[in-house]
Amino acid sequence: MRGADLLIKTLAEAGVTRIFSLSGNQIMPVYDACIDAGIEIVHTRHEAAALYMAEAHAQLTGEVAVAMVTAGAGMANAMGPLFTALESDTPVLLLTGDSPVAQDGMGAFQEMPQTAMAGPLAKLSIRPLRAADMGRDTARALRLAQSGRPGPVHMALAFDVVEGDAGEGAVPQKSAFAREPMPAGAGDLAALRAALAGAARPVVLAGPVLTATRFDALAALAGALDAPVVPMESPRGLKDPALGAIGQLFASADLVVSLGKKVDFTLGFGSTRLFDAAARWHVVQASAEERDRAHRNLGDRLAQCVAADPRDVARQLLDTGAGSARAAWRDEAAKLLAARSTAEVPEGRISPAALCAAVQRQIDAAPEAVLICDGGEFGQWSQACVQAPARVINGVSGAIGGGLCYGIAARYARPGATVFSLMGDGTAGFHFAEFETAARQGIPMVVVIGNDLRWNAEHQIQLRNYGPQRTIGCELSAARYDLAAAAMGGHGEFVTDPGELDAALARAVQSGKPACVNVMIEGLPAPAGPAH
Repeated sequence: MRGADLLIKTLAEAGVTRIFSLSGNQIMPVYDACIDAGIEIVHTRHEAAALYMAEAHAQLTGEVAVAMVTAGAGMANAMGPLFTALESDTPVLLLTGDSPVAQDGMGAFQEMPQTAMAGPLAKLSIRPLRAADMGRDTARALRLAQSGRPGPVHMALAFDVVEGDAGEGAVPQKSAFAREPMPAGAGDLAALRAALAGAARPVVLAGPVLTATRFDALAALAGALDAPVVPMESPRGLKDPALGAIGQLFASADLVVSLGKKVDFTLGFGSTRLFDAAARWHVVQASAEERDRAHRNLGDRLAQCVAADPRDVARQLLDTGAGSARAAWRDEAAKLLAARSTAEVPEGRISPAALCAAVQRQIDAAPEAVLICDGGEFGQWSQACVQAPARVINGVSGAIGGGLCYGIAARYARPGATVFSLMGDGTAGFHFAEFETAARQGIPMVVVIGNDLRWNAEHQIQLRNYGPQRTIGCELSAARYDLAAAAMGGHGEFVTDPGELDAALARAVQSGKPACVNVMIEGLPAPAGPAH
């Protein structure tokens, strides 16, 4: 048995059924091993796309997803989405081909310091040196990816290790892959419950692992605590248009509980400009680094910092039974979350809001739907104005471009769902070639491009900061993305009239193909809560 066989048998034992990958020299033994193990390879057109797909697949299934790329530029191309997965707290395993251990320091083909490169962007970055260790090291990586603060892990696969004889190496037992629970201790839990019970205006901030897509009891948690629970996974933080005017609530909150939400730039670093200076903070974080950050940014306002997994603590809090004494406070939070202010557009033009409303009608008509939101300004419109039972966004990292890849993975993760992937025309350019992947793999999905002919997020910054006479470098062409998608085996729709939106979207859904609905919209700034 080769090291490659031991690796793949270990992944199969852990429940992995597919790997998102782009091929290359060093990983051919692993491809070969997948045949006998029955593991599917979803072959992409770019290495970054493979990791984006794994990120979405992990979020939608709750399992560790696997991406595999080759060495050299292949490994380097995956570093951007590795950072995205780290920031979104997503458990993915990145496998990268590597030069032989026996040739270390000799100038081997694509020799590079892979663990040093990936280390800062992953919870673990290792390079097994013996074929016999492949099972044990893979189990360790899978376990760590899920445990504590979940996140990406990386294994560099030296060619002579995956080709080598695994000898005495064995496939670990299932228990070796399991997430290690990290609940709060009895004393910490009692202190947290007491703080919540004693507060008049508490608010609970939930990090990416506790969004409605990844945690099935978010509404129940709000009811159990009798407190607003605000899930946050956007780089715009309190200015996330999906959160309306919720930022206004925090100025009067007397207690802030953070369940896995970093006290970072998205919260204004916990500044007293945004939060009541008298408010006490209780932070639950599995990561020692994030607990240290909370101490630095909050100082003596930090009343409690709990070393625990927020997912476990959220479950522990479900039986709190706080009653309904804070109904008015929760109603105020709900109204602020729902607040939107948008601009009007000339008659006959398509506003981003009108496009989002048309997509919402399709989602409402679908038995099951997954929403993908990606991009700068139009990505924010879609987050603010479209809702679905399951959603994946481009996340706290602020990176854009993975939306088409997320959509493909979503269909694998939820085979019965209609997938709507919304993005701007700037975002569409990053991985448009994955339309060929979707067509080749027979993946039906609807990609909706809100096309305003520019990088609108940056354009809006220039307008605000420098004025309309000093805009530069943001214009894009009227490229026919719909025709390009059709040429790669998909279905294309081009929409310029608001009256044609519903019919075009319906045809895209009914096509049974990867469909591109290219919609010319007004380039408006994303909605925001009312000014205050």
